[in-house]
Amino acid sequence: MQSIYRTFRKSHFSGTITRTAAIALFSVSAGLCAVAQTPAAAGKAVDLKASLMAPIELTRPSDVGYSSSVGAEETATAENFLTAGKGETQPPPRRTYGRRTNYSDHWHNPDGSSKYTFEAGFGFNSPTGSAGKELGTSWKFQVGGGYNFNKKFAVLLQYDYDKFGLTGGNLDRQYARYSSLNLVDDTGAPISFAGLDGNAHMWSLTLNPMYTYYQGDSFGAYVIGGGGFYRKVTNFTLPQTGAYCDFFGFCYQFTQNQTFDHYSNNAGGLNGGIGFTYRLSRFASQKLFAEARYVWVNNQPSTNSAAPGALYPENNKRTGYFPVVVGIRW
Repeated sequence: MQSIYRTFRKSHFSGTITRTAAIALFSVSAGLCAVAQTPAAAGKAVDLKASLMAPIELTRPSDVGYSSSVGAEETATAENFLTAGKGETQPPPRRTYGRRTNYSDHWHNPDGSSKYTFEAGFGFNSPTGSAGKELGTSWKFQVGGGYNFNKKFAVLLQYDYDKFGLTGGNLDRQYARYSSLNLVDDTGAPISFAGLDGNAHMWSLTLNPMYTYYQGDSFGAYVIGGGGFYRKVTNFTLPQTGAYCDFFGFCYQFTQNQTFDHYSNNAGGLNGGIGFTYRLSRFASQKLFAEARYVWVNNQPSTNSAAPGALYPENNKRTGYFPVVVGIRW
């Protein structure tokens, strides 16, 4: 009897579990059907993939108000750029404040170089050829200015003054020439040419194109050449004794060389050479320069040097020399 009671209780428990599971399954099925037929879906099935792939709305809602330092035009440009199609790759223009940099003005070329240039230099010269037999090495100076067409090409107008000494052979020859004249002074005494000395110089005004074929951050290199007017002058001097009286009435004697014979010659000439520059700063226009040229002057017989009684025909000879200059250009 007890065995029958246990069997009945087990069968009753199993049936209860079975009925509970069936009711739960039925409830879930009914809920899914209700969701599928709800009016909010508007007769369409829920597309989860389409919802995830939908574009994000980036435009600003009309009911949102805020302040910004960026103007309305820049905001609209940025929004159009972000929401445009794939073909729109150009970024929105940057907002500018003040005047934009413009290199092309009265003082600068479009490439940023200065339109005008000036220079000053000092150096020495060395006569060559036939001039080397008459003239000695001495000093020179140079000043100039011009126009830069761009960073590479410029034209300079230059004034050069080249000082020369006279060689010992030249002075000995002139001493013999002057002594052979047997000149006498007002008292009838023969004039002595002891202490004969002399000097020469060449000044010129030339137009010289210049091309810079290399320019680094600091060092540069260029070629230069041109031509113009050259005037050659030679002076011969003798020591003269003079007197000087100061403010208090004291007088002193002194001796100095004074020119007693003078020759000049005007001619055209050419020059050409190479130079190097060193920029003082990457952001400065000033440059130190060093250059060497060859100068050739086409001197010809002139009235001054070929007149009767002229004793220095060498002043008519063509003149060649090498000037070397170190200076600054800005």
